[in-house]
Amino acid sequence: MMISLSDLRKFKSEGRKFSCLTCYDASMAKAMELAEVDSILIGDSLGMAIQGHDSTLPVTVDDMAYHTAAVRRGNSHAFIMTDLPFMSYATLNDALQSAKKVMQAGAQMIKIEGGAWLSESVRVLTQNGIPVCVHLGLTPQSVHVFGGYKLQARTREAADQLIADCPAVVDAGAAILLLECVPAQLGQEIAELFPNIPVIGIGAGHQTDGQVLVVQDMLGLTFGRVARFVRNFMKEQSGETAIVDAFKAYHAAVQDQSFPAPEHTFQVEL
Repeated sequence: MMISLSDLRKFKSEGRKFSCLTCYDASMAKAMELAEVDSILIGDSLGMAIQGHDSTLPVTVDDMAYHTAAVRRGNSHAFIMTDLPFMSYATLNDALQSAKKVMQAGAQMIKIEGGAWLSESVRVLTQNGIPVCVHLGLTPQSVHVFGGYKLQARTREAADQLIADCPAVVDAGAAILLLECVPAQLGQEIAELFPNIPVIGIGAGHQTDGQVLVVQDMLGLTFGRVARFVRNFMKEQSGETAIVDAFKAYHAAVQDQSFPAPEHTFQVEL
């Protein structure tokens, strides 16, 4: 059975946490299907994980469509979201053309980074049958604006600013919100604020409705500094099905809320 957006909404209403991993190829996609991972993000993180760049900025829409098609062929269970990459949705027309390409490649939803200023694009995309996830907090396409990858919304004022962006994009039609690298308290506040909007977190605490990790990170394939919110799920695995077992362990840990644990979480009093 293929998971749909309405399933993710149903999971939220039932209090069932859902799992999401990034994926870029058919064999990993098949392994995720066997592990019953709920959703897959074809992330522009492939700029680093697959292409070896030091940011997501060089990734193109054609790259995203290519990897989306590969993943879709390998997995007919997970809900599939695809990132629109850097500067591919700066104008309405760009957003529509970029989204058309990745949706035709097999995505069920597109993800874009930003805040309230995305509202018009979200509205027009949604009107054209393209479900939208809005990515807030640490938005990696803006790494040069932030001056590095670091915790966002670390004061009450900054948190309230981020919260104010949410109703604007939700009213425009955003169907999912994704929060990256924010205090756990803020993750919880936003998840509670929108009873019908699934909220996915990465480094946003365990009270968001879903969790996402970059697959290379959770398999221990990231060399160099690893973010605080990452847990290596390969650590406990061995034997012939180790990778599928790692995906199963991740899915189970998200559902029973043992991941993310406090050590994967940013605890800031807001």
